[in-house]
Amino acid sequence: MAPLSALLVILSMPMILATDVSPGCKIRVTSKGLDLVHEEALKFVEQELENISIPDLTGNEGQFLYNISQVKITQLQIMSSDLDFEPSDILAFQVANASISLNFQRKLYYWFFYDVGSINASAEGVDIDTKLKLIRDAGGRLKISNITCTTAIKKMKAYFSGTLGTVYDFLASFITTGMQYLVNQQICPALKHAGLVLLNALLDTVPVRTPVDDYVGIDYSLLKDPAVTSEHLDMNFKGMFYDRANENDTLPNSAVPPIIKDSERMVYVALSEYFFDSAMDAYYKAGVFAMDISGEKMPKDLEMLLRTTYFGSIVLLNPAAIDAPIKLELQVSSTPHCVIKPSGNTVSVTATVKVILMPPDAIPIQLSSMTMESKFSAIVSLKGKRISVHLTLKRFKIFSNQSALESLALIPLQTPLKTLLQISIVPLLNEKTQQGVQIPLPEGMDVINEVVTNHSGFITIGADLHFYKGLREVIEKYRPVPSLNINETAQQ
Repeated sequence: MAPLSALLVILSMPMILATDVSPGCKIRVTSKGLDLVHEEALKFVEQELENISIPDLTGNEGQFLYNISQVKITQLQIMSSDLDFEPSDILAFQVANASISLNFQRKLYYWFFYDVGSINASAEGVDIDTKLKLIRDAGGRLKISNITCTTAIKKMKAYFSGTLGTVYDFLASFITTGMQYLVNQQICPALKHAGLVLLNALLDTVPVRTPVDDYVGIDYSLLKDPAVTSEHLDMNFKGMFYDRANENDTLPNSAVPPIIKDSERMVYVALSEYFFDSAMDAYYKAGVFAMDISGEKMPKDLEMLLRTTYFGSIVLLNPAAIDAPIKLELQVSSTPHCVIKPSGNTVSVTATVKVILMPPDAIPIQLSSMTMESKFSAIVSLKGKRISVHLTLKRFKIFSNQSALESLALIPLQTPLKTLLQISIVPLLNEKTQQGVQIPLPEGMDVINEVVTNHSGFITIGADLHFYKGLREVIEKYRPVPSLNINETAQQ
């Protein structure tokens, strides 16, 4: 038995390891956020129920024959409703004491009498209890996998009009009983279709694995099923950037996992150092962190200083090229690294700077190679639904890759190169980083009133949810078009 037990342990290790992967991004939706969603969801449910299709009803009671057709819901009043979290993976939606007003056409036969007209009816004391099960699907996307639904209608009344309205009052009991059954049978299928089809189509608008630009993409796949308590819903996302030229390359996550303890705001977004490190790693592997500075991009005073510093080398290597243009080649030499502390965020970058003489119609001449170490302060913000970063140069130093003596000779270049970095390179970096990357929220929803808090190894952003598009508007945009069968197509 011992070898068998050992084999089972070994086989289960990948599953255990998969569940232990730390998220790069974590999102918590609190009960306050759910209250806002409830307002939009209620409008959506009301419109879905008002549009349910109720079949015709035909029957007889003794000598009376009847046909009920063209049933339409004219009004829906929901007096009380709730949308709540239920551990460990359920969203519960309840409606209590609602009323539904209907209108339909009647055809009644009794011996030689024939009567047609309309009937107004009302279903009162309508209770609906719906539970939506939330899961992570095979593609790492949040989905509604199952819906349980029960309904109850306490009573139903019918109001006849026409020449024999009074005579038909006694028919109300069996007609309303039939209509009560039909209405009751249509509510849950409508709500299940709304959840499994329409709401899942809305969840398809949440970015999972999507391009950020021409070079990198972002992977927001869920690492496991969402965790639901009575107060909030937590979702752990991979939160990893990747090089689009090598999408299967994965950066191991050894960062501190983000932790959310608060629940006062509607939503919280937590980002670990891994989130930012993977972004810089992806861009580094994509070869983006390289830049040439020459011609008009080269400040004249810096070019003059470089020419003076390396005058001796130029004379020794190629005296005829004394006036040739000088170019700087900057290349980040290793993946930059982000450190998040309660006091702030820093990004460390190490790059190689080559000073190259560019004589016309001749092979370029490398005059020097130096190492540049820079440290930036990074301010993270969340606007709308995009995470952005603003960088400010904090520390800077250069030293020679060849000798300590040459490092001393580079001291006069320290200030000009730092100024070049601040004026020419940092603005280009900020132009890119401030474009931001979208967080995993569905279309039509973003956040407002953001507050960023730093912790050791991660940041949290508390905010309020905001619908810039109505839930119904987005759902109608992605509502599947009903398909026609062969007979229907032929008839058209």
